[in-house]
Amino acid sequence: MSEPTTPQAVFFDLDGTLIDTAPDMGGALNRVLTKHNRPHVSPAQYRPHVSHGSIALLKLGFPELTDADHLHKLREEFLHEYATCVYAESDLFSGMDTVLQQLEHRRIPWGIITNKPETLTLSLLDQMALKHRCCCIVGADTAARAKPHPDPMLLACQRTGVTPNECIYVGDAERDIKAGRSVAMTTLVAGWGYIDPAVDEPGSWGADNLLSHPSELIPYLGSRPDNH
Repeated sequence: MSEPTTPQAVFFDLDGTLIDTAPDMGGALNRVLTKHNRPHVSPAQYRPHVSHGSIALLKLGFPELTDADHLHKLREEFLHEYATCVYAESDLFSGMDTVLQQLEHRRIPWGIITNKPETLTLSLLDQMALKHRCCCIVGADTAARAKPHPDPMLLACQRTGVTPNECIYVGDAERDIKAGRSVAMTTLVAGWGYIDPAVDEPGSWGADNLLSHPSELIPYLGSRPDNH
């Protein structure tokens, strides 16, 4: 059996793929709910919704709201609360640090393509001492359009100087896989992420594979470089 081809780069979604941000996202949601005299939402309730962003989270606590202007105002409140505390309990998923070390050992660039606002993404990665390790960081507002549009994928490849069809993208939401497939990246589902078994069907997303643990990424990284 031949060695797998070494990718030119590996890109990760952020929330639910590289970093477990649910505790801090849920904490921000519950602080907003407290201000509005609403009951808190439990981790079991909010965790499957974190990858779908602030509006999806807010609809858990304000299910009756349909007014776009009111939701936008609540979103601003949520983002303010979250910005003050992006790195209290968030951490790399178990096993992901080893994956990043392997990428760097093999001299494979790795970066972030997320639908989280760029300022919040940079703040979190900076506080986690990860920002300087990324080859590129593309947030929801970095490119003209966010995932599932191909714009963020193409921008990440342009900034990294790589060809999309020789890269890997890892994500835990259907839009991640759609975006990766749209530019012919190898797409892998992060089965350890914020997937809701009651709603999501990752087997139908068309990804190249569904992984259950970050360590399963390592065989996709090709052979180790020769040590000199």
